[in-house]
Amino acid sequence: MAAKLGYEPLLADAQALPLRSAIADVVVMNATLHHCDDMTSVLREAARVVKPGGILVCDHDPQITAWHFQGVARLLWELRLPLYRLIHRGGHASMQEQRCGLASEVHHRPGDGLTEAFYHSVLTPIGFSTQVYPHNQTLGAAIFTGQMGRAAWKYRWAQRLSGINPNSREAALSLMCVARRLH
Repeated sequence: MAAKLGYEPLLADAQALPLRSAIADVVVMNATLHHCDDMTSVLREAARVVKPGGILVCDHDPQITAWHFQGVARLLWELRLPLYRLIHRGGHASMQEQRCGLASEVHHRPGDGLTEAFYHSVLTPIGFSTQVYPHNQTLGAAIFTGQMGRAAWKYRWAQRLSGINPNSREAALSLMCVARRLH
């Protein structure tokens, strides 16, 4: 499909891209980092190919503080999977499907995810100006004005039961990072 649009598809290791440094005006990673064993290496490698003045955008990776479910909320979150199997919801019809699906999904494990500090700690030392926008995947460009949107009720309840204010910046389910290479 990419080739039909005029792009050259590239299958490569995200930690060792076969591309020269500083060649891209824009690099976009969507829902990518949380699937990687070494998120720092993958983010640095994506940043390596951005040329001075270029932009790196990462979005739809889970924010760790939003998924820090505890107590009853954590128990209910874990019980959802057997329920999904029972009602044959999505890729959860069998234990094997569920194991395969969850094996690469950090955001299905409360307590895992990314932080704003992570983006800053990786990108600032290598010459990027970094902005991070927490959001709940319900808004478009409005997130750049500080709006977050509302998460679905099940997340808001789990957050309340865990002592997380669902209207806070820390409760936004995802983070978007927009970083510009300064030099």
